[in-house]
This record gives sequence, C-alpha cells and structure tokens, in this order.
Amino acid sequence: MAEITNFRGDVQETRSEAEEEVARIIARVGERVRHARDRKGIPRRVLSEKSGVSPRYLAQLEAGEGNISIGLLSRVAHALDHRIEWLVGEDDPWSSDALRIAELFRSADSATQARVRAALAPDPAETARANRICLVGLRGAGKSTLGRRAGAALGLPFVELNREIEEQSGMPVDELMALYGQEGYRRLEAQAISRVIATHEAMILAVAGGIVAEPETYARLLDHFHTIWVKATPAEHMARVREQGDTRPMAGNPEAMEQLKSILTAREALYDRALARLDTSGRSEDESLADLLALIERHHFLD
Repeated sequence: MAEITNFRGDVQETRSEAEEEVARIIARVGERVRHARDRKGIPRRVLSEKSGVSPRYLAQLEAGEGNISIGLLSRVAHALDHRIEWLVGEDDPWSSDALRIAELFRSADSATQARVRAALAPDPAETARANRICLVGLRGAGKSTLGRRAGAALGLPFVELNREIEEQSGMPVDELMALYGQEGYRRLEAQAISRVIATHEAMILAVAGGIVAEPETYARLLDHFHTIWVKATPAEHMARVREQGDTRPMAGNPEAMEQLKSILTAREALYDRALARLDTSGRSEDESLADLLALIERHHFLD
C-alpha cells in the first residue's frame, strides 16, 4: 500500500512539474510577444488585425495567461515578422545577434541577400557560372556579331537578351519601353535573365549596354556568367551603330558624341567589373573573333 502511495505521489509530483513547465513556457511566449510588439511599435489592436487573433486573446497571451494554440501562435509570429521558434525557444533571442542579423537580411535587397547566402554557404564560382559566357558593353562594340560567330565556332547556343524578351512578350523592345517604361522593361530583363540561367548550362549571351546600371540584375549576371566587357573607342561605337542603319544617335543631336563619351565614362567602372576585357578598337571582325576565342580559352571559361 505504501508503494502505491509513493507511486501516486511521484505521479502527482511529476504532473505538477509538467504544469509548472507549461506555465513557464506560456509566460515566456507572452513576454516575447509583448517585447516584439513594443520593438516594432505595433499597437495590440493592429497586431490583432494583422494576425486575426482577438485583442482579448492577445492581452491574455502577453500576460502569460493565454493557453494559445500552435496555429494561433503561428499567426501571431507571422504578423510580427518572426519565426515561431523565437517565441517558444529557451534561448533568449534578444540577447544575441541572431535577431538583428535576421532583420537586416529580410530588409536587404536581393543582391545583398545573395551575397550573404554565398558567404554563409559558398559554392565555387565556377559551379554557379557553369559554361555560360556573357558579353557586356555599349551598343556598337560588337557583342551580337561576335557572340553569334563565337557560338557557332564553339558549338554553343547564342542568345541575344533583347530578342529573348521580344519573343516572350510578343512585341519589339521599343514598344515595350513605350508601354511599360524603363522600370517595366528592367523587370522583363531580370525575368529573362532568370529564364536563361534556368535553361542553359552552356551558352553565349549578349545583353543591352544599360543592364549594368541595374545593380541586382547585373550582380546576377556576374554571379552566373563568365562576363566579358567588349569595348571600343567612342568614335567606333558611333560609326558601327550608323553602319547598322540606325541614324538616331546623330539625328538632330550635334552633342551625341559628347553624350556617348559621358555614358562610357559613367559606366566604365561598372563594365570593368567583368571578369575579362576584349578591345575591338581598330580590329576587323575576324581579328576580334580570334581574340575572343583566345580569351575564352585563356581564362578557361569552358573548362
């Protein structure tokens, strides 16, 4: 009989300890919810609207009196932009750098987030770039001509990004720009880059000259392609564009050459972030092609 009494006593004691632990968890969760709400400056009424949990229930929760369900707690955590683990875990999230780092990461742009991921779990750059080559530079440098001929010589598909955008949208770039504006076109450009990366492990890509001015898209190019800056003198840039039958750069604009030089100067540091440079100034098409193929081999871009 004494053994039964002892057994029942042990059970009662264990049950009491379990209840105390539950009470401690509820109190801890309530304190952290209140702390998170105060840090963000969110009134309880607003948190109620965002989470779908009643103000009365939230008041009980913050007071350590609410035996809230996992489902409702998850909704509260989501409304506070926190993971549920931070509300229920034993470690104090406010005393470490984890929360601050997570908040900074969530508020960063995609390019910064990509760099953080690469730093924390780095993949070899060669793996990310695979056998993809991208030619960057101002219009008239020879990107499309050389890219097409190099692709044929190396047995690689050649893609001109503007043509890819036109095929997907069903309209010329000029019309896209008129319809969606510069910002809308840049979004289409970024989407096209993602499609190309997803569908080609080996290729040569030529992109528009202004893509380098879009930080996130250019960072994605640099991460996923072996980039080559195809360059020439301002006079040759202008002459080649006119030879293509496009007289717009000079039409009614006597300052076009100065504007071109200004653009080149402004973008030079951006173009110079490419892994290699190919100067086509004073070179014939065949000579520039030979230079490009030699550069690709020398840098082991297709190894």
